[in-house]
Amino acid sequence: MNMVVKSLIAAGVLVGATLSAQAGSTSQWDMPTPYPDKTFHTQNIIQFAKDVAAATKGELTIKVHSAGSLFKHKEIKNAVRSGQVPIGEFYMGLLANENPAFAIDTQPFLATNYDDAAKLWSAQRPIVNKLFDKQGLMALYSVPWPGQSLYTKKPVAKVSDLAGLKFRTYNATLEKFVKYAGAAPTQVEVPDIAQAFSTGRVEAMITSPSTGANSKAWDFVNVYTDIQAWVPKNVVVINKSAFRKLDKSVQDAVLAAAKAAEKRGWEMSMNETATKIAILKKNGMTIVKPTDELMKGLREIGVKMMADWKKAAGADGETILNAYNK
Repeated sequence: MNMVVKSLIAAGVLVGATLSAQAGSTSQWDMPTPYPDKTFHTQNIIQFAKDVAAATKGELTIKVHSAGSLFKHKEIKNAVRSGQVPIGEFYMGLLANENPAFAIDTQPFLATNYDDAAKLWSAQRPIVNKLFDKQGLMALYSVPWPGQSLYTKKPVAKVSDLAGLKFRTYNATLEKFVKYAGAAPTQVEVPDIAQAFSTGRVEAMITSPSTGANSKAWDFVNVYTDIQAWVPKNVVVINKSAFRKLDKSVQDAVLAAAKAAEKRGWEMSMNETATKIAILKKNGMTIVKPTDELMKGLREIGVKMMADWKKAAGADGETILNAYNK
């Protein structure tokens, strides 16, 4: 092999190595989320992605796939765990059957305001991260929904008024709650709410004012009873293997953007409550304060469910409750 050929080969190898290094220095991550763009959780995630891109000067970009367009809601956690995507968002209560510790924030009437919800997250987070760590995941941040309240076609004065209603559910805890109330649970994801009501699959639901307003609940129900039953959370998780492959400066940027997203998300959630209830009222829904009899019956269900939860959650549950009750 003459010197000219050797030189050309060497140059080619050098160019290839340079291009490879350049390609490796930038990454685009796909990020699935189950909720539409107008949902404040998704808006917060879009800003998180912008913050990461800006902080890393484009070294890491995150493409947000909203409304379950890349993976269905129930598939997102395992898609991140298996490395199909490096990051994703989902409703943490979906993991109730996997471990009760994930769903303590969906226990009725345990934490019903933002101060208590923040205290509960502080108590829950170490256990959640321990459980995620075993699956090669890490919780980047978590943001709550506004307090969950009751949507029905007719006023509800007592728990027995719910008996027999076809009731929309979205996780195992709510399904149990609905059964205790004597109603018939039907699993329906957020994008399918309007269709489920219009076809008669469901007649009532407990959800946030955000979801109610975004799904135009006034088209299919008439009464919003402000029971504020619980303040559940979404969580954004990252695949730890993908995270470790990032340069330290990029890792730091992701963590900083996540911290900002959590703070911003909680503020957005708090602002949502009054704003979205006002939208429901403006569009003709009757906003009702729950009767004492209804609340008494609902709280009795909450006591039963907490007893069930403690048995199922074991030592992890005890650790969370002890920290929360300090």
